[in-house]
Order: sequence, then C-alpha cells, then structure tokens
Amino acid sequence: RPSAPGQPVPEEGPECPGPEEPCGRSGRRLRTAFSAEQISTLESSFQRQQYLGAAERRQLAGRMRLSEVQIKTWFQNRRMKLKRQL
Repeated sequence: RPSAPGQPVPEEGPECPGPEEPCGRSGRRLRTAFSAEQISTLESSFQRQQYLGAAERRQLAGRMRLSEVQIKTWFQNRRMKLKRQL
C-alpha cells in the first residue's frame, strides 16, 4: 500500500493500525519517507542555520505538512551526518 510523502512507511511486518500508533511489539514509529521536495526544503533550511528555534520549527512543519518532531529529528540526524563527514 503506497503512502503519501512525509508519512511513515512500513519497513516490514503486519499492517499497522495508524501512523501515530506504534507497530508491532517494538513500540517504535515507522520510518518517514521524505519526498525530494521536502528534502530540498529541509536541506536549504539547514544551509541557512543548523539549529532551529521552536517558532522556526513550527513554521517549517506547517509549511511542509510534517510534524514538529519529524522536523526536529531530521535536523538532529542531519547535524550528526555533517559531524561524521568532518
């Protein structure tokens, strides 16, 4: 079953009850598959500033139709990727 961009994508296992509910016994959320447009927007925001304040995160989340937690996590992961590259 294909999902909309920015929505969690099941990696394996049984059908999940919904995007906000944990799947299976692990209790972890599913991996979010960002669209190319979303990644481009996130990358350009990251180039301007590596840390977002609450207001900027809220604005970006609303504009991209993602949750603030997804934005926060993406930025954390992107900073770690940059740190590994350096």
